[in-house]
Amino acid sequence: SAIVFPKTIATEQQSLLLVKRLLAVAVSCITYLRGIFPESAYGTRYMDDICVKILREDKNCPGSTQLVKWMLGCYDALQKKYLRQIVLAVYTHPEDPQTVTECYHFKFKYTHNGPLLDFGSKDKSESPISCADTKKASILLIRKIYILMQNLSPLPNDVCLTMKLLYYDEVTPPDYQPPGFKEAEYEGLMFNEEPMYLNVGEVPTPFHMLKLKITTEKQRMENVDKNILKQGKTDEPLQVGTDDPEEESQDM
Repeated sequence: SAIVFPKTIATEQQSLLLVKRLLAVAVSCITYLRGIFPESAYGTRYMDDICVKILREDKNCPGSTQLVKWMLGCYDALQKKYLRQIVLAVYTHPEDPQTVTECYHFKFKYTHNGPLLDFGSKDKSESPISCADTKKASILLIRKIYILMQNLSPLPNDVCLTMKLLYYDEVTPPDYQPPGFKEAEYEGLMFNEEPMYLNVGEVPTPFHMLKLKITTEKQRMENVDKNILKQGKTDEPLQVGTDDPEEESQDM
């Protein structure tokens, strides 16, 4: 019943396992706390002292089964080091999946020569990343997801999910599609209302970097206590902005 962190992250395989587990926990927590699937679609696990809900295949909930399949496709692309970004988007009109109301961006970097810390951080030093650092960052990321999801205004009752994968084109074969995915028919995603961007956090390992960003409609942020975004003096605060500084999301 526990989600176990490896004692050491000495190999790429151990790092990959941790990133997969963390991704499963994050996606499960987001969909659970945003009320996307019923309680029956989740099992309970413990990650350190945090009780987390983990999505599972529930025959009474085809949507949860579909998302589990998508996650397995993500793992395939992650394992091959092709995956650059997962975009989990929520939309409200089944006939218009391009117009979204909330988006979760999981970005990945792979380091071939051990640690890399330059994921937008000011500190460019290549100091080794310890297992304790990775564990602390992982738990902090999940805590931030919990706090934020519980404070955002709720989503509309009937919503649909879509998942888009972006690749590192220079290494990904042009015809590659992981199980459960097909070539996108249209390029962009857009918001009806004014969006707000939140940099939630990042988790480094000696072999991978996972970063999570959320985009939601500005009105959903109105009830979020500004102190929540500045969680204590020691932790990295959630950064909020109305302009996305990264061009990646504009060419999505």
